Amino acid sequence: MAGAKRRERAYDGGRVWAALVAQVGQVRAAVAELTDEEWTRPSGLPGWDVRMLVAHLVRQVDVVRVVLAEPAPPAGTAVTGLSTWALSTAGIADELDAGTRETAARTPDVVAALAAAAEGLAAQEQEALRADRIVPHVFGAMRALDFTVTRLVELVVHSDDLARATGRDVPLDKQALAAVVRLLADALAVKAPGNSVEVRVPPYAAVQCVQGPRHTRGTPPNVVETDPLTWIRLATGRTGWASARQDAAVSASGERADLSPYLPVMS
Repeated sequence: MAGAKRRERAYDGGRVWAALVAQVGQVRAAVAELTDEEWTRPSGLPGWDVRMLVAHLVRQVDVVRVVLAEPAPPAGTAVTGLSTWALSTAGIADELDAGTRETAARTPDVVAALAAAAEGLAAQEQEALRADRIVPHVFGAMRALDFTVTRLVELVVHSDDLARATGRDVPLDKQALAAVVRLLADALAVKAPGNSVEVRVPPYAAVQCVQGPRHTRGTPPNVVETDPLTWIRLATGRTGWASARQDAAVSASGERADLSPYLPVMS
């Protein structure tokens, strides 16, 4: 995967955990009210209805317990950073789909399963936030805190999927939203290294990316600006660049301010 080395952003463990618990709570509240008809609606993801989407969310919450129960990877195992994780998820899409279908098939009550996974989180907090804890991962290994941050991405992105599929309000925790916006912006800067375009997602992130003349002072000649939710949808392929521009959800000025070649960031 091409990309310049960047210093990984640090995340506050206490805030990450509070955001995780809060967003899981929002999902639980939303799915508890779904009607029989809403469970069968298309989720917006290929081949998944809403029930399949919630089964996937069960997996994303419960995997914290599963990963922390595994022995540490062998010494010397490459540790995957957050940007690399975001840029690599497309490579395991088939595996995730198969696992989700398996979970859905053996879980008659996904609401109860989500509740059980959520209630099991409390026992994982201490280990999940240990700065020195390395956990096994499909990409090699990850720091436990970084892995917990990836759960925020899953929860925020799929909370939005759930809201759009059902028409119900699924609030996004502000700390969770901020972390996801920043992670995806940092991943864009790795995918499209450079300093010619400034991407702004107020109030949470601003990064420079795309090769070209380096900007050093004053107003950058190439600026892209959007709101947090539009950025997440762009970065994960839920919204296309042309559509977002047409809807005025994104402003882009300058001859290099076209992010379409680099989107989605993760899929």
